[in-house]
Amino acid sequence: MTGPYAVPVPKGYRVGDWEVRSPIATGAFGSVYEGRRTGEPRAGEGLPRTAALKFLPTGTGTPRQLTHLRELVDREVELHRRLKRPRLIRMYETLTVDDPGRPGLDGATVLVLEKAEVSLAALLGARPRPDGGPALLAQICEGLAQLHRAGWVHGDLKPANVLLMKDGSARLADFNMAAELEGTHAYTPAFSTPDYTPPELLWSEIGDRGRRIRPSADVWAFGVLAHLVLTGSFPLPGGTPTARRDAAAAYARGSDELRLSPELPDAWREIVRGCLARTHAARITTESLLRRVEAAAGTGRSARLPRLFARRGRRSGPLLIAGASAATVAVVALGYGITTWAGDGANGDRAGVAPTNAVNATAAAYGADDLRTDRGIPAAYRLLIVETAHDCDRSAVSPPLIAAMLKVESDFDPALSDPDMNEYGIARWTPSVLRWWMNEDGTPGEAVPEPPFPPAESIPAMGRYLCWIAPRLDPDLPGDRGVLIAAAYRTSFDKVNDAAGVPPKYRAYADRVAHYLKEYTPPGRK
Repeated sequence: MTGPYAVPVPKGYRVGDWEVRSPIATGAFGSVYEGRRTGEPRAGEGLPRTAALKFLPTGTGTPRQLTHLRELVDREVELHRRLKRPRLIRMYETLTVDDPGRPGLDGATVLVLEKAEVSLAALLGARPRPDGGPALLAQICEGLAQLHRAGWVHGDLKPANVLLMKDGSARLADFNMAAELEGTHAYTPAFSTPDYTPPELLWSEIGDRGRRIRPSADVWAFGVLAHLVLTGSFPLPGGTPTARRDAAAAYARGSDELRLSPELPDAWREIVRGCLARTHAARITTESLLRRVEAAAGTGRSARLPRLFARRGRRSGPLLIAGASAATVAVVALGYGITTWAGDGANGDRAGVAPTNAVNATAAAYGADDLRTDRGIPAAYRLLIVETAHDCDRSAVSPPLIAAMLKVESDFDPALSDPDMNEYGIARWTPSVLRWWMNEDGTPGEAVPEPPFPPAESIPAMGRYLCWIAPRLDPDLPGDRGVLIAAAYRTSFDKVNDAAGVPPKYRAYADRVAHYLKEYTPPGRK
C-alpha cells in the first residue's frame, strides 16, 4: 500500500484470527481496515465474519507519542470492556501484533470492532438534512443516556463519531476521550472539536489529570448535532470553527443571543435551546432530554431507521444512502476515532486522497472556507493543517500558507527521508530543531527525537514554529508576510531581517511557496 496511511498494513496480513482486507480509514496515528475472520468461530465468542480492525502503533514512535496514544487506547478499551450497550459500537477483542520482521507494525494494538456502513458525518456530507433525522437523533440520544447512566462521559460527541449500521440503526463510537465520572466530574485529555465544545470548556484550565468535564458537555454537543441534522447548519453563526467559537464565547458572556435557524421544527426548538443553555447548570438533564427527543421524534426506544438506506438490488453489494451516488458512498467515513478516510485503492488512488470519481465527505471538504478543496491538498492532512493554523493567532500563519509550505517542503510526503540534509517527514524537520517545537506546552523535548516523524507531530510543530517566527520579523519588511515567514522557516528570521526580505539563496523557494499560497487560498480571501 502507498500513500499517507498512518499504519500501512498489506492486504492479506494476518493478526490473530483475522485477515486484513480493504482499507477503510486513516488518521494521524491509527488506521482502520476491513478484516475477515479465518478459521472456525471460537466457542461462545460469537465473532462475526467481518469486522473493522483498528491498528494503533503502540510499539513505535517517540516516548511522548506512545504515552499519549496508550492513554487514548486504554480509555477506549476500558469503556468497551465494561459497557455493553445496544447503542454503543461493539468491541469484540483486542490483539497485539508480534512481528519483529515488520518494525512499523510490531507491538501495534489492534481493536476488533463492529463494522458499520457509514458515519453520520459522511451521511450529512452526501445528503444534508437526511430523511429520518428525528428518529436518528432519538437513537443517538438513547446511546448518550446509556453512557451517562453507566457513569461515563463521551467527551467528543460529533457526527464523525456516530455510526450507522447495515440495518439502519445508530451507534456511538470513538471512546478514546471518554471518561468515568468521579462524582459530578470526569477528566479527559485536553483535546476537543470546537464546534461541539460548550463555552465553559473552550478556555478551561488543564490540570495534571486533564480537563474537568461534566455530562452537560455531551448535552451541549447533542444540541449542536441536532441543529445540524435538522437544518443543515450550525446553531452559532460564523463561517469557520474559529468564528463559531468566538460566537459561543459571546453568547456565554451574555453579549449575544442564541438565534436558531427558522428551519428548525417547532417541536425541536425548545429541545435545542435546553441543550445550548449558557451555563452547564441550566442545561436539560440527559434523562429529560431523552424523553423529550423521543416525543418529538414520535419514536419509542430502539427505533430502526429504514429510510436512511435503500438497497439497489439483491446482488448490488453494500447498502447505499438513499439519494446519494455510489461514488460518494465508496469513500465515506467510518467514525472509529480516525479523522481521515479513504477508499479501497482499487483504482490506484493514493490512500487518504479523494479519487476524482468520488467524494471524501468528511475530510476532503474540511475547512473549505479557509483552504481550497480542488487543488490537490491530500484529505488526510486538511484537519491538521486548518486546526494548526487556527491555533496561532497570527493572521499570516494561515491554512493556505501551511499547506503551501508542506507542498514545497515535501510534496505532502509523510515518509520523506533526506539523510544528507538531516531532514525528515512531511515538514522536513531536522531532529535537533524539532525537539524545540514538538511539545504543545512550549517546553523542549527531553531528547532529540528519531525519525520517522508522523504528520500529527510534524504539522502542529511547524505551526508553532511559524507562530513564533511571525512577530520576530521586522514589521516594515516589503513583500507578502506569509512568504517572508516561510523563508524564515527555511533559514532564520535574523537572516530575513538582515536581507530586508527573502535572501537571494531562498528566492526560488519563496516563489514556489507564493505560487501555492495563491493556489490554495479560497476565492474572496486574502
